[in-house]
Amino acid sequence: MAKYLFLFLISFLVFENFAFANLVETNKPYTYEQLNEDLAKIQHNFGKVIEVRSIGKSEFGREIWGVKLGKGEKTVLLVGSHHGREWMTTMLLMKMLETYAGAYDKKDKLGLESTQILNEVSIWFVPMLNPDGVSIQQQGLKSVSAVHQKRLLDMNEGIMNFKRWKANGNGVDLNRQYPADWEKLSQTPPGPYYKAFKGKSPLEAAEVQVLTKFVKETDPAIAAAYHSAGREIYWNYKNGKYFLRDYLLARKMAKLTDYKLAKPEKDATGGGFTDWFITAYRRPALTIEISYLVGETNPPLSVFKTEWKRNKYVGLKLAEEAKKIKN
Repeated sequence: MAKYLFLFLISFLVFENFAFANLVETNKPYTYEQLNEDLAKIQHNFGKVIEVRSIGKSEFGREIWGVKLGKGEKTVLLVGSHHGREWMTTMLLMKMLETYAGAYDKKDKLGLESTQILNEVSIWFVPMLNPDGVSIQQQGLKSVSAVHQKRLLDMNEGIMNFKRWKANGNGVDLNRQYPADWEKLSQTPPGPYYKAFKGKSPLEAAEVQVLTKFVKETDPAIAAAYHSAGREIYWNYKNGKYFLRDYLLARKMAKLTDYKLAKPEKDATGGGFTDWFITAYRRPALTIEISYLVGETNPPLSVFKTEWKRNKYVGLKLAEEAKKIKN
């Protein structure tokens, strides 16, 4: 049964007089704990236009939150933090949620963009799919029980610094877990690891089970997964007869963000969330890579302002595009 976030509000009555602006913290690493606090504040301020609920739990029992903004029956889905070191995508989606909810609640425009599209198309946000991985990347061994610490250290090659951590708490790469040619993915590494282990079978990870079930429930017209880094948009995976439709949509988003539009690959490997969504639902899906390339770590906080500026209108634009999706 879904657990609604209003249960948290008892602990946050101190926010009674907060103005809606700048509730989301963007000047420090974005943690799972900060996510819970910010969601409570947003729920408190904009409860009339949003719905916040747990859509399931991570491998280590952390809540995976879903937030619906708008009244439209048609929906768009935005997902952040498939990977532990990519928590800036959560920060970006939370800033988007706060900004859109504030404007929509007041029936204001956002720049030149009307938020009234949300009366027709709602946006579902899943800001942090991998809370265990995010916590490990930021807090290291302190984020897990004593029982799990040795195993975690082994998966990180004995290195105490976890800044490169990408997997979930069990060492499975969530974005190599979806049933879209999963069997064709390389089995390297052969076991749980800080990155790239595809698991023993698709849909093995609790987090992926949660998201695929949620997608089936909400039936989004368009899905987008935020990742880092590279400032590039991936959109193509066996799109079939919808190739042109999906290409044109992706091109619009590339122009909006000033990100590079990835060229179709003949030998794409599959296994990712958007690969699965495109092939299972025959609807558009985008993998949006924020930030310049940073190697095996998280993007620096200094880049957030630029990435927010590039992505500020993406959710609203995707909602407008979702109106056109017929299948």
